[in-house]
Amino acid sequence: MWDAFTDLEERFLVQGFRIVSEQLFPYYRDGKEIPASKAAWTSIHDKLSMEIGVDELSPKRYYFNTTYNGKPVTQNGAWSMEKVCKEFVNSKYDGTVSADRFIKERLSFIELAFRERENKINEINSNLPKQLLDAKIQDKRVKPGGNRIPGNRADGLKAFNETLNASFRVSIEELNERLRRANFNLNYHNGFIQISDDKLLEEQVEREFWAMTKDPLWGNVDIDMKEAVDLRDSNGRDPAFYAARALESTIKIISDQKRWTHGGEKGAQNYIENLGSKKNGTFINEWEREALKSFFSAVRNPFGHGAGSEKMPKLSRQQTDWAIESCMSWVKTLVKRM
Repeated sequence: MWDAFTDLEERFLVQGFRIVSEQLFPYYRDGKEIPASKAAWTSIHDKLSMEIGVDELSPKRYYFNTTYNGKPVTQNGAWSMEKVCKEFVNSKYDGTVSADRFIKERLSFIELAFRERENKINEINSNLPKQLLDAKIQDKRVKPGGNRIPGNRADGLKAFNETLNASFRVSIEELNERLRRANFNLNYHNGFIQISDDKLLEEQVEREFWAMTKDPLWGNVDIDMKEAVDLRDSNGRDPAFYAARALESTIKIISDQKRWTHGGEKGAQNYIENLGSKKNGTFINEWEREALKSFFSAVRNPFGHGAGSEKMPKLSRQQTDWAIESCMSWVKTLVKRM
C-alpha cells in the first residue's frame, strides 16, 4: 500500500498516537499513573510485540553513566509504557524495513488501541442494565427523612454511559477523518482498520452497516463481513461467500426474532420464504424475495459446495466488490425494518 514514508504518513502517525494517548487512554492524572490506563497500554504493547515478533516495541528501561561523590555510577530505571509505545509509533523511518511494513506495524498499534477501548466500552455497556437495576434498588432503600443525594442514580449512570459512548464515537470519527486526509483509503469500524475505496459508499452504506452490527445480536454478521472484507483486500479465496453468510445470518436472526422460524427450514431459501410470507405480514416484497433467492443461488451456492471436476468458481474484483456491497445494503435495509 505504501512505497515511501513521507511527511504525510509521519504526521498521521503523530496524530493517531495523540488520539490514543489524549482521548482513549490518558496515562497520568495529577502527575500519577492511572492503573487502568497503565494496564491498557501494557496489554496493547504485549499484543503488538507478539504480533510482530519482538520482545519490546522500544527499550523498556534506561541506563546512563554519571558520577556520585566523584565516583562513576550507572543510573537505570523503567520508562512508562506510554513512552515505550510512543518511541515505537513516532520513531523516525530509517529504511531498514520497507515503508509499507513500517507504516502497517504502527497502524496496528492504533488499531489495537481502539479495539482495546471499544472492548472496554462494550463491557461497560453490557454491565449497565444490572447497574441500573442495582441503582433503583438502592434508591428505594433510602429511609424517609434520611440523607440522600438529590437526583436519580439510574439517570446519572445513563448520562455517564452516554458520555463515554459519545466520546468514543468522536474519537472514531476523528481517526477516520485523519485517515481520509492522509489519503490512506482506510476506515476503522468495530475493532478493525480495513480498506475503504469508495467515500460515498462508506458514508451511505458501510458506516451505517458497521454501526448496526455492533449490537451483540448481529455478532456473526459482523464477523463474517469482516472476513469477507479481509479476504477481498488480501486477494484471499471466496470473499463473496462470507458476505453471503453474513446476509444469511441476518435473514435467520430476523426470522427467529419475529418468531417465524418453524424448525422445518433446510436453508436460506426457506428463511427467505419466512420473511416474504403473507401470513407473516410480507416483511419483504415478492420481487425482493426473488432477488434474494437469485443471489444465493448464483453467488453463495457455487462457493458453498465442492466444484468436483468442474472449473473452480471465481468472481472478478468488481464482482466481489458488488457482492460485498450488495450484502451490506441488504443487511442494512432488513435490519431497519425490524
